[in-house]
Amino acid sequence: MQKSASAYERHQAILELVQRSESIRVSDLAEQLAVSESTIRTDLETLDEQGYLVRVRGGAIARHTLANTNGVASPLLSPKALKNADEKQVIARWAAGMVEDGDVIMLDASSTVLHIAPFLHDRRNLTVFTNGIQVAQALATEPSNTVIILGGILRSNGNAITGEFSRQLLQDYHVRTVFVSCTGFMPNLGFFEADISEVQMKSLMLQSAQRRVALLDSSKIGSVGLTTFAQADAFDYFVTDDGVDSQTIQSILHTNTHLIVCGEQTTHRYSPHVTADHNHKYRIGFANLSEHTPFSRDVRRSLEKAVQAHQQIELIVADNQLDPNVALRVADELLAQDLDLVIEYQIDERVGNLIAHKFQQANIPIIAVDIPMLGAVYFGVNNYEAGKMAGVELCRAIRERWNSQLDRLIVIEQPRAGSLTAMRIKGQLDVVLEEMTTITAERIIRVECDNTSEGTYATMKTVLATLSPTMRIALICYNDDAAYGALCAAKETGLTDNLLLVGQGADRRLRNEMRKASVSVVGATAYRPEDYGDYLVQLALDILGGKPVSPANYMVHFFVSGANVDHYYPTDHD
Repeated sequence: MQKSASAYERHQAILELVQRSESIRVSDLAEQLAVSESTIRTDLETLDEQGYLVRVRGGAIARHTLANTNGVASPLLSPKALKNADEKQVIARWAAGMVEDGDVIMLDASSTVLHIAPFLHDRRNLTVFTNGIQVAQALATEPSNTVIILGGILRSNGNAITGEFSRQLLQDYHVRTVFVSCTGFMPNLGFFEADISEVQMKSLMLQSAQRRVALLDSSKIGSVGLTTFAQADAFDYFVTDDGVDSQTIQSILHTNTHLIVCGEQTTHRYSPHVTADHNHKYRIGFANLSEHTPFSRDVRRSLEKAVQAHQQIELIVADNQLDPNVALRVADELLAQDLDLVIEYQIDERVGNLIAHKFQQANIPIIAVDIPMLGAVYFGVNNYEAGKMAGVELCRAIRERWNSQLDRLIVIEQPRAGSLTAMRIKGQLDVVLEEMTTITAERIIRVECDNTSEGTYATMKTVLATLSPTMRIALICYNDDAAYGALCAAKETGLTDNLLLVGQGADRRLRNEMRKASVSVVGATAYRPEDYGDYLVQLALDILGGKPVSPANYMVHFFVSGANVDHYYPTDHD
């Protein structure tokens, strides 16, 4: 079907706006183009499928291969960066999952590492060391980031700074993770660079970081350069694409380095000293909710960590991207992986049952994380009890601060997550309505938001703008993404002094707000996604070993507030 003129013109306007700013939010596009946010989301998905931009949570970013209206390649990346761009993007997407808000990271000036920048679009308060001019420019567009360009000599291409003038600077900082690439790699010789000053810079970077990550697409394997700067065992992670040959895989696995092999939909993770042709007893697939939410990234990391203690498990990881259609495609990809068991984490209850049917037809047992699926063993949140826990603390804060007087109760919901997640809301509502007798039905504002802080922020900005700043407002929600988005909207509309909210999950962002002694954040019920992995692995082994398991298995919850956050999460400061 031919596209209408209005849709075509709107797409051109979107591309122009995205190129001008490199990234843009759905809400901003909807306002500028005078259409609904759902229309903009459809437009962005279409343009992403056509390869004109990259759809990310809450908006879109410029694709490095984007062509302008004259058909000329965008100057954002050099031809070198565009080479093997698809492979570099899947590698970079995985690498970006290692970075959280507030991290101190270091990036080299390679074209592969440059691809990480768009996937850090939603991270805040990063401290970034880099010798790459383009990397620095890309990450400096977020005002909360601190970008430090390592001093030295500007190379003739204008893209990189080299030399050893940064040694003293780096000695004064604790860098958590460094990401570097190379000109070539030979398993028996190590990582090569074509420029001696680049070798000096990368050697310095590796010495300065706690965790070292090598990123290289498979086309570089088997190539050499002027000289080496490191051996494979100098890195904690070796990340490449699925074009890597079996000989290289075997070589890496005989070192102390974790090997990550990234495909378009799935990622294979191999632990050190475990050969790829080892007859694993079990192959377990994990389809994660999204790599764009802190909670689900923590779940994925905890599962990978737990698997390291069990050499009989091979883990294949995929990303459902908060999209039911993607989740269905991921399920088909996992079905082709000859799995013994699958752990499924996705938000759409209806699609979840379709996915469950696929695996049941293949006689593959399923563990459903946080969102139930028909026929699957459930693991995750005890939703009603977790909700009640937050409701009790919210009511205590209302009594102490406002003498039990409340003007409005805002309820942020996510219907597509199904009845079990709705129980979190019910648990909170039951407590609040029982204790706050002044809250009648007409004083309750129900808001449906998506599963992202950006989407909630945009919706709540509109809702809060209709309320008087003198109103005493309490807010309950289904997860911390919604809580954080609502908090950001309250800050912008100047309503934080008369707002009390509770979260569900106790993720890093809300914990940071608690430490600021935020007047709005009462606290959050903790689910501890960083502990999910140990429970999931044990549950999987019990199922595969034929042991009886409960159909519903719950995490132990507790309430986190400013008074106890450092007790429960002391390592947040590491």
